[in-house]
This record gives sequence, C-alpha cells and structure tokens, in this order.
Amino acid sequence: MKIKNVTDPEFRRYGRIVDGYDFTEMIKVMEQTPLPEEVIYVPSDNKLEKTEPAIDLKMRIFGELPIQIGYCNGHNSKLNALEYHRSSEVNVAVTDIILLLGSEQDIASDFTYETSKVEAFLVPAGTGIEIYGTTLHYAPCGVDGNGFKAIVVLPQGTNTDLMTCHTKSYDDKLLTAKNKWLIAHKEAGIEGAVCGLKGENIDLAK
Repeated sequence: MKIKNVTDPEFRRYGRIVDGYDFTEMIKVMEQTPLPEEVIYVPSDNKLEKTEPAIDLKMRIFGELPIQIGYCNGHNSKLNALEYHRSSEVNVAVTDIILLLGSEQDIASDFTYETSKVEAFLVPAGTGIEIYGTTLHYAPCGVDGNGFKAIVVLPQGTNTDLMTCHTKSYDDKLLTAKNKWLIAHKEAGIEGAVCGLKGENIDLAK
C-alpha cells in the first residue's frame, strides 16, 4: 500500500496540518505515558489538559467549545475499523504515525464500506493535524513495526459511554460511544460493532 505524507495534496480532502502551535510541552508530558503491546486510548489526561497549547486549541480550533485532550498509544499495523465524529479531531504525532483514512461520503446505504478506498498517510513526529468530521479514521499505526504515541484532542465527552440507546437517526446502529460512529471489520472481533468493512483488513506489516 502506498503511504503518502500529510504534506501531499491528497491529504486535503481529509484534513490539514495545524500551523502556529508549539507542542513541545505536550510531547514532554507524553514521555511519561505507557507504550504497551496492545493499543490503549485515554480520552482525557489532566496533565495534557493543563499545558499551554490546550487553551490555544480550545480557543482557535474548537471555537471556545470545551475540549478533552488524551492519547492513543501502543503497537498496531492493522485497519480493524473506521470511525467518524460530528466534529473535527486534532492529532499530534509524538512519534511517527501512519493514519488509514477514508471519507464518510463513501459509506453505502447499508452501512458497508470498501476498504480498497482507504488511503494511508504518514504524520511525522511533532506534527499536529486536524482531521475533519467527515473523515473516517481509527487507531494509528506504527512505522516499521515500532510502537506509536499520539495526542488526541476532541470535544469534551467524545468517546465516553452513551447514556441511553439510540434508534431514531439513520446511522444510530453505528453509534458506539458519545460522538463516535464506528464500522468494524469482522476480523477485528469488536464486540457489538457493525461489521460493515468489506474487503481486506489492511495490514501495513505485510
């Protein structure tokens, strides 16, 4: 699979590089976070949320909305699933990471999605990007079999437990957490998820 860079023009349909920020303080905090063999996601980390860039991200990227800043760390080379939000997401690559991305507009009416449409993008360490709300994404992949660390910034409450069941909107069956709609690949074995990804469960290690 060809791996493009977020500096390439193909990335513009999915997001943009976030300029004018100094993420040094956040990256320093991330040195203290674990790097397990599996993938872990922490929606909100108090130390990250107290850094100086946190205020700037809230005011500028999210238009003064309350935000949460957490992280996604571990080892991964597979697609496994794709999710989307009703909002942008900011990622800061602490290590080099590869994101597997698609477009919500390509989800079929039966909530299936062809994995052949997925594109891969390298986000170099130290780079901050905004992923648009219509961009399908999931856990980052490491580079050359290495582990990864990424900072994840989202509106407050995103990816936390739902308060009730949802059955009225057209894509409610995909809603697995607050502000999180997810389509899984059957090989991933994600409990309760709609297995709508059709085709190869992309593995960058192959």
